[in-house]
Amino acid sequence: MSNRTVAEVLPAGSVGLLQGSSLYIASVLGTGILVLPALAAEVAGPASILAVVAVFLLSIPLAGTFAALAARHPDPGGVAHYVRLALGPTAARMAGYWFYLGVCVGAAIVSVLGASYIGEVLGVERWVVVLISALIFIPPFISNLFGLRVSGAMQLFLTALLVAIVVGVIIVAAPYADGSNFEPFMPHGWAGVGAAISLFVWAFAGWEAVTHIAAEFKDPRRIIPLATAIAIVVVGAAYLALQIVTIAVLGERAGSGPVPLLDLVKDAAPGVGPIAIAIVAGVVSLGVLNTYLGAFAKLGASLGRDGDLPKWFARGADSGGIARRSLFAVGAVILCYFLAIVLSDLTLAPFVLIHTSCMIAIYAVGMLAAVRLLDRYSLGWWMAVVSCILVLGLLILAGWNLLIPVGLALAAIAVTVFKKVRSRG
Repeated sequence: MSNRTVAEVLPAGSVGLLQGSSLYIASVLGTGILVLPALAAEVAGPASILAVVAVFLLSIPLAGTFAALAARHPDPGGVAHYVRLALGPTAARMAGYWFYLGVCVGAAIVSVLGASYIGEVLGVERWVVVLISALIFIPPFISNLFGLRVSGAMQLFLTALLVAIVVGVIIVAAPYADGSNFEPFMPHGWAGVGAAISLFVWAFAGWEAVTHIAAEFKDPRRIIPLATAIAIVVVGAAYLALQIVTIAVLGERAGSGPVPLLDLVKDAAPGVGPIAIAIVAGVVSLGVLNTYLGAFAKLGASLGRDGDLPKWFARGADSGGIARRSLFAVGAVILCYFLAIVLSDLTLAPFVLIHTSCMIAIYAVGMLAAVRLLDRYSLGWWMAVVSCILVLGLLILAGWNLLIPVGLALAAIAVTVFKKVRSRG
């Protein structure tokens, strides 16, 4: 099916430029602002600023490639749909399972991370943190039950609030800057900069999430590239400003405390600071969950539509449809992950590895699909080629963690074999 035919088949959605930009900003800015600036400053010192700039530049081709694919092939299947067009149904099923069953652990991680941050600020006990985690999950889940007209409006508000708070933190902390904190500029050498780059790779991930709701945009070919560009600038500026202020204010103290954003404002606003940072953690978590739950729901419906999941999931796959069945199903999967995290005493590291390894696998097949789908030698095609090289490096770094997506890939292959055997019978 040609690009024009796809666009004609899908009715116009409801997401405009402001809501689309807010969805992208929330999916990428994420919970990284809570910890990454301080952690990067700890491993690289003032030179962590170079890491932010480097990862920002490296994220442009990846974001641009997903924008080009989403604009030309708007479908709730997102990356799985692009892979289906370029590499066939089995590879598409793998991509779908990686996101729907693997990446969804990130929702549980986000709620626990946000709640843990709030708990540290407020000084509450561990069981209260677990309760806050569950409560954080409820509002975005409910908003997505009513579709993007509700969840999109909620996202616009949350993103505006998040950006305002980040700007507020920077303004409040900036007067306490000390120029001597920028010396020495590179205390840990280029190895420290490399470590900081590794940290910030995940701060600029998330461009694939909005592809699952690309068909809900009013004019995908025009709005998606613009929304992506706006998000790149906002996210890059936010992280760069936070990095500079973190170094200027905290210096060698960066990363020494469990709540680094609080360290930035506690001297300037001792009474208001903790409350503001708790709000930041809550807003970030709500915004990320609101975006990703909508993406998971639409993906599950598309997988049901395409026969990769039972047909029961398919309701709501159409543009403007509300994928409630898929939303409840992925909610159950996320609940299982959440219970596992609680039973592991809120240890997040192994669950983060599930999330990141599946994301890398999705990026790999997504960029290969882009090289085949996009017009050769176009700007989008060149960005896809560059992204393939970058993702290859991520695959090498992932190492044995790729066993997780390999297991899901084997499940996808098993479904293919079962379908063929049943069709012959």
